[in-house]
Amino acid sequence: MWLRAPTKFDAAGIHTLISECPPLDLNSLYTYLLLSEHFSATSVVAGSADKLLSFISGYRRPEAADTLFVWQVAVHEDARGRGLGQRMLRHLLDRPTLEGVRYIETTVGPENQASRGMFASLARRLNAPVHESPLFDRSLFGEHGHDDEPLLRIGPFRPAADQLKLAS
Repeated sequence: MWLRAPTKFDAAGIHTLISECPPLDLNSLYTYLLLSEHFSATSVVAGSADKLLSFISGYRRPEAADTLFVWQVAVHEDARGRGLGQRMLRHLLDRPTLEGVRYIETTVGPENQASRGMFASLARRLNAPVHESPLFDRSLFGEHGHDDEPLLRIGPFRPAADQLKLAS
């Protein structure tokens, strides 16, 4: 299984992957082109041989440089149940470009137990608390029939380099 930063040449495959991972919101191909081009340092793709199996998009919050906001986590059903999402998140946190990140934020609907479990497990591995607070109420989505999107905030945790020092 390989992990790497996405490139614009991955965008069509990412778009297809997201379409195969309900209940994720499918965005335009242009969105995935922008994410792969402008946010590759905070995003990751994973696959086996030449098949794209997983994608995580994220960005550092402009007003909070110590916070990585994880936008979408997609793992193809063929790769689920192997801890790939968590492995990809750890891969992101190990990148030198994310040095100084001490918080992860994401929104996860109340019904999405798989994602909630993945982030709870990551928090335990990081020895960090998880705080949940309201962020986007379903009424903000208009007539699109979307669930609430509460904010999950993990942290503070030690940067990856500090964790490695403690482990040795």
